[in-house]
Amino acid sequence: MSKAINKQLLKIEKQEIKYLEKSNKRLEANESSIGKKIEDKIPQKLRDTLYHAFYKSFNLVFDKGSDYIEKTYNKEDIMLEHDLNDIAIDRKSTKKYVKRMDKKGNRSKLVHKSIATLEGGVLGLLGIGLPDIPIIISLTMRQIYEICLSYGYDYKKEDEKAYILLLICGALSNGSKQIMYNEKIDELARQIDNNYVPTISLEDQIKEASSVLADYLLIAKFIQGIPLIGLVGGIVNNIIISRVANFGKLKYKKRYLLSKIS
Repeated sequence: MSKAINKQLLKIEKQEIKYLEKSNKRLEANESSIGKKIEDKIPQKLRDTLYHAFYKSFNLVFDKGSDYIEKTYNKEDIMLEHDLNDIAIDRKSTKKYVKRMDKKGNRSKLVHKSIATLEGGVLGLLGIGLPDIPIIISLTMRQIYEICLSYGYDYKKEDEKAYILLLICGALSNGSKQIMYNEKIDELARQIDNNYVPTISLEDQIKEASSVLADYLLIAKFIQGIPLIGLVGGIVNNIIISRVANFGKLKYKKRYLLSKIS
């Protein structure tokens, strides 16, 4: 079994390297000089408003939102599907069963991206730049929750919540910052999966994720608050879900495969 798993792990690690190498080539990291000029003119007050909106949204999701989000998918079915695939992997260790763990996240991502684009676009046309933040946080967390369940992890545990927030930070960062977050993600995964006491607090990670998202959306939400050209906001919402989902699947799959050879 270890030979087949090692082969898959090697493949996912190559994908991880490729993902990190491409981080500086992403659309958001290559914005025009016009975008930079807009950023320079955005008041600190807006940045603070964004930060607090994300901070409140994360706390709301972790406090009461998870139960509501669970009503939008069949948690038991996803857990059962994981258990069946996990047993099959232990017996046969073929990549077919590992791929099946991605199916649930792939299907839901298409729906979430469409909803996020619609919500962001409509609110943007109306000149409403901030009320969609709880929506995009809920959709993003729903996506990562399904991925988490697909690989057999419990997102309601406090350390797993911190891990998910680190994933969001890593997905929405570029260059050296993304590499730094990637290392922190792997280290936290090792601590959790080896039953060590995590060296990171959930409160600190909520603040850090809120800060990363505020910076990431600074220009986008500023533009979205202007009527008519606000459609850009919907596109950015789409990008957020795609980046978090793609990075989340990569890291959870690697973590799962590592658990099979430990």
